[in-house]
Amino acid sequence: MGYATLLSERSGPIATITLNRPDARNALDVAMRRELVTALDEIEADPEARVVVLTGAGGHFCAGGDVKLMRDRRHTAAEGRARVALLNRLVLRLVDFPRPTIAMVDGFAVGAGCNLALCCDLVVASDRARFGEVFGKIGLVPDGGGTWLLPRLVGLARAKELIFTAEVIDAAEAHRLGLVNRIVPAAELDATTRALAERIAAGPPLALRLAKHLVNRATASDLPSALDLEAFSQAIAITSEDHQEGLGAFFDKRPPRFTGR
Repeated sequence: MGYATLLSERSGPIATITLNRPDARNALDVAMRRELVTALDEIEADPEARVVVLTGAGGHFCAGGDVKLMRDRRHTAAEGRARVALLNRLVLRLVDFPRPTIAMVDGFAVGAGCNLALCCDLVVASDRARFGEVFGKIGLVPDGGGTWLLPRLVGLARAKELIFTAEVIDAAEAHRLGLVNRIVPAAELDATTRALAERIAAGPPLALRLAKHLVNRATASDLPSALDLEAFSQAIAITSEDHQEGLGAFFDKRPPRFTGR
């Protein structure tokens, strides 16, 4: 379907969602929040899509909430809660999306835009990318999952520092802290991200979906619970056609051809 605030397309097994409000540095207005959920629903329904790349148009990833709209109209507490509830729906959808997701970040990823990137499984950034929990600059608290995602990636004290100071950090510092998986020159960002996506897309879809679920749940469970879920998931994977294909390819010394069955 057509979208007003984003572009959604698929090339081979790679589905790409592009935030497309470049004049506003791809700020997350209400329409974009709704359309992102719809786009993810459509991609999940497409059996050919194996990896999702999330990026932004116009040289920036996402500037967070639309501050111009905030300035133009003072919101009530109920309206503010409703806006964040819609964002929360997107966060849960993206974090638990049953296929691998990669944020391809150029320019600014700040506020809710930073946390949107962190909702993805992997983050590939250009050397000119900038990240920041800048909510405090306009008297707001972090949303978009930042209070949950950030401490798990950088530790509690560093997360508090980034939130309390509203510091914007460069790609190198983000990589050092563990927010970013890879940094590449801006001219190589698209090619590098798509090569990574293709490599992941060649993997076993069922096993990758199960593995993502295991890792996500492990952060909030104890070891015995994680082991039980591993055993349950392995029982599913070991009976799959992909497992047999992987074994056959290993002994035939050829690349496997996984189908997700």
